[in-house]
Amino acid sequence: MSPTVHALRNEIRVSVGRFEREVSSSFTKEALSAVCDAVDADVDTDGRPSKPAMRAAIREAVDGLDGESEAGGDSFRKADLQAIAEALRDDEQ
Repeated sequence: MSPTVHALRNEIRVSVGRFEREVSSSFTKEALSAVCDAVDADVDTDGRPSKPAMRAAIREAVDGLDGESEAGGDSFRKADLQAIAEALRDDEQ
């Protein structure tokens, strides 16, 4: 059985040193910033970039995702989360 969106988000949070959440919720700006750092996304995480800008940068940095599409800054879909989790797993090995 494939993992749920909630489980994928928590896996990603833990991979970047953030805390798991008991309830399903989207990523905070801090969590997105940590993901940007982990996948070497081209965004200035020292400043205060917007969530859509960070999501678009993550999509550009992770193979198989397209940050240039119209939905580049929209919330991550399950397939996006799976690709991000896989990229983070590969970085850990």
